[in-house]
Amino acid sequence: MLIKEYNKLSTLCRMSKLYDVTIKESSWPILYHKDYNISFFGMEKMHPFDSGKWGRVHQLLMLDVAFSENELFEPSDTITPNEASEDDLLQVHNKEYLDSLKWSWSVAKITEVPPVAFLPNFIVQRRVLYPFRLQTGGSILAGDLAMKFGWAINIGGGFHHCSKHNGGGFCAYADITLLIKFAMENSGVSNVMIIDLDAHQGNGYARDFMDYENVYILDVFNRNIYPHDGYAKTAIKRKVELRSYVSDVEYLQLVEQHTSEALAEFNPDLIVYNAGTDILDGDPLGCLSISPTGIIKRDHLVFSCARKKNIPIVMLTSGGYQRTTARIIADSILSLHSDGLIPR
Repeated sequence: MLIKEYNKLSTLCRMSKLYDVTIKESSWPILYHKDYNISFFGMEKMHPFDSGKWGRVHQLLMLDVAFSENELFEPSDTITPNEASEDDLLQVHNKEYLDSLKWSWSVAKITEVPPVAFLPNFIVQRRVLYPFRLQTGGSILAGDLAMKFGWAINIGGGFHHCSKHNGGGFCAYADITLLIKFAMENSGVSNVMIIDLDAHQGNGYARDFMDYENVYILDVFNRNIYPHDGYAKTAIKRKVELRSYVSDVEYLQLVEQHTSEALAEFNPDLIVYNAGTDILDGDPLGCLSISPTGIIKRDHLVFSCARKKNIPIVMLTSGGYQRTTARIIADSILSLHSDGLIPR
């Protein structure tokens, strides 16, 4: 569908300002906002998560010559999402949970950075939760764009430990649940497959979709690390529990096998791909041993399966606790483009 047609549709029968974006003819369905990065007086360094990686991914994409060899990729060609409003968030979260985020100690628990509890909440809202809300808005809009253009990438999001009632694991908003709910209500989606290849079990959305037969979850994760959520595991349709320090050959074989088998079992209208890079060798929390090349091959494999079956796919960047992951994410996106898996 032409971008002009999408812009017309975006103004019809949609109450959320998340759809109130102008998309140029030169735009790619890649979403990023300059305020995605999280910083609060250096306290963010007390958590191993690299809360500045989103900006570096975008910067690396802007600097890389691979795009300019074929189709010029300017900073303005990315799509800038709007912040998810309280009304947007209330489509999944309840008021009680959102109100709890007005207490800094609650956010400190979710982000696992204790000193945040002592910051005035207006600072926490601006420096921590506002970036999370922007990324959540990006995930919701990316789901809609994927349905129109066949693919979309949010350089952020993937907060898979947050459910509608509870946050945790550096995840304050249930962007995956919200993405799917908005896609079902506004984008003509009935069946969704979540392919979660972050090193950690995706327990938040699993709890939200416990009784949904039209949401199929494929989760490949290290069984020896957080969150050890036995109840959430019962929602996973295809569960692949890895031992620690699995390396490329075994990992890629398992991903290929189970992705193919999952798509043979279930025919989704949309794939939500949670592409965490905490599977990288040396990651202090993921405890797996996948090489940078292995991550790029993994993303290629998932996109290839989706494109062969003509299934729209939205990619979220999720976890990753080493500074080198920004370069890997950028290289993977460039590789997907050069291989024709994310065409203009």
